[in-house]
Amino acid sequence: MSDVIAAPPLTRIPVRGQGLSADATFPVRRVYCVGRNFAEHAREMGAAVPTSAADRGRPVFFLKPHDSLELGDSVPYPPGTSDLHHEVELVVAIGRDAPAGELAVADAASLIYGYAVGLDLTRRDLQSQAKAKGLPWDTGKSFDHAAPISAIVPAAEVGELGARSLSLEVNGEPRQRGTLDDLVWNVEEILHELSRLYALRAGDLVYMGTPSGVGPLQRGDRYRAVLEGVAELHGRIT
Repeated sequence: MSDVIAAPPLTRIPVRGQGLSADATFPVRRVYCVGRNFAEHAREMGAAVPTSAADRGRPVFFLKPHDSLELGDSVPYPPGTSDLHHEVELVVAIGRDAPAGELAVADAASLIYGYAVGLDLTRRDLQSQAKAKGLPWDTGKSFDHAAPISAIVPAAEVGELGARSLSLEVNGEPRQRGTLDDLVWNVEEILHELSRLYALRAGDLVYMGTPSGVGPLQRGDRYRAVLEGVAELHGRIT
């Protein structure tokens, strides 16, 4: 086999943990994202808010390309928008395969390799224009540098996520804060729902959704995202 162009590089996320080498990485296959997974965020986006588990319906999923992951602390302001928004999220790293349609909620935790904190950057004006016309809003979510992410921490070192906080500061001012027990669908439920649509594979990442308080980022803004007791992400919009 002879490639006619140079093969694109595989995206790899640093992994930090006891007993791991300094250059340990997590090679990424796909990046799944969950929409409207905090009730207050759904409300601020004008969506219906479930009042009970029976009212939840099905999760909203979309994908970002793996090469939209941003590992550096300098994030270029994207073209084509004048309304870039931040969305801080728990990121789940999958370390084992699960055939499509065969993952029970009770077995989902066994797939998890580790956790990180990330940003689902959004060209909100493009997303809103597409939604208003009933069109796909990929251009609002999937673009270069659209998914900043911290190093991954193995789940064995994190333990139970529980009600850990998820927060974001911009220029030292609080913007977003929520606790993981406020997720509409928890991690195991989301992995189960994803498996009804896709064959999950080792190397997949899942951005789990954002709490309320999303808002604009300007050139020069500095951000600090924190998953309590697990990971931090620092950067600047350039």
